[in-house]
Amino acid sequence: MPAFELEEDHGWLVVWWWHGSLTRMTWRRAGLVSAVILAMMAFAGWRWWHNHPPYGPEALAIESSLHFVSHEEAQAALGEKVNAPVADGRDQLVLGQVSWQTPPRPLDGGYFAIFLIDKRTNLKPGSFSASSPRQEAVSLGSAGTDNKIAERYPWLQGAGYVRQGNSWWSYGSRLAVFDGHATPLTFVARFPQLEGPLREEAHVPTAPVAISDLLLALVHVGPDGQVYWAQRLQG
Repeated sequence: MPAFELEEDHGWLVVWWWHGSLTRMTWRRAGLVSAVILAMMAFAGWRWWHNHPPYGPEALAIESSLHFVSHEEAQAALGEKVNAPVADGRDQLVLGQVSWQTPPRPLDGGYFAIFLIDKRTNLKPGSFSASSPRQEAVSLGSAGTDNKIAERYPWLQGAGYVRQGNSWWSYGSRLAVFDGHATPLTFVARFPQLEGPLREEAHVPTAPVAISDLLLALVHVGPDGQVYWAQRLQG
């Protein structure tokens, strides 16, 4: 009956059929190989578990809306504790609302990233105001994970940094919600009316804009920056 002979070739373990018995493999080496294989299998299992979403977007029953508002309407929607962005002249204010059911599991260091993107330019607004029943759980900004999101989902290319020449720059902002109970989330984004060179140098979406030009998405990010899933809500 044929047996295996273990050869070593450029750092890789190669198995060859031989007519005799296992001539060069010792039980010690066999044990070492088994340990390596088990370690690799354990790491693969841990990696799958680590990146596996604890639940999908369907568990949240997410609802959302986008529409234009005046400054007075924006302030009323945000409440007394949050100031609405100031709109001058032909600036536009977009009111967004996102709500979801309480997640089956706590976020535990992860968060929901809320992106509003102008599909014409793949840019994010630079001026946001947001309110929530748990205001302390909501922040505004950007993170390196946004680039992972843009790489994984082509339709969310505007979530990442903007390339200029040989450099990458972070323009605009997204909202991050660190508590699953911080629902509903209400936000107002300002789209300034700019002309000439100012429009090109702004690196944020500008007016005039239509609701159909806007993409609204919610992304579930894990505590170690894992991108669990992304859900398109509008656009």
